[in-house]
Amino acid sequence: MRRLARLVRFPIVLSLALLFVAAALPGRSDEAFRVYILLLAAFGLTHLLLALHASLPPAGPSPVDLALQPRPERPAEVEEIERIRRQVVIGQATALDLHFRLRPRLRRLASELLQSRRGIQLDGDPAAARRMLGEETWELVRADRPPPEERFGPGIDRDALHRVVASLEAI
Repeated sequence: MRRLARLVRFPIVLSLALLFVAAALPGRSDEAFRVYILLLAAFGLTHLLLALHASLPPAGPSPVDLALQPRPERPAEVEEIERIRRQVVIGQATALDLHFRLRPRLRRLASELLQSRRGIQLDGDPAAARRMLGEETWELVRADRPPPEERFGPGIDRDALHRVVASLEAI
């Protein structure tokens, strides 16, 4: 009810002002009426815009603002895990990717594990490394492994990769 009283107050005051100007200045009543209509229209439009604004959902960040916000930094470990995952996936896809992408990582891992846990150098003592790794893993990580003849042939299958990883874990 109070809101309605406040809403009606301005047009009533404006109408009284029009009557006063029309009575005080009868020659200017035409101009006063035009100003009255203009002010009444401005008042009505203002309240319509306020009502429209009130009916809109609360303003939040726009999709553009959200897209422009900097993304949180991913930890280096997560990026490294993603890189390894990609190397494993493409190493399973083609023999060329297995040889030039996944094999170097497996070779580095085998070398570090053999050196740190058993004191064996992968290239320095190939016989001992071969015994520790097993034939399947050794064939994959040996230094003199030739590049594949069939470049787009299949890479390593999942079971073979599991066996290789198990042999590295067993060191």
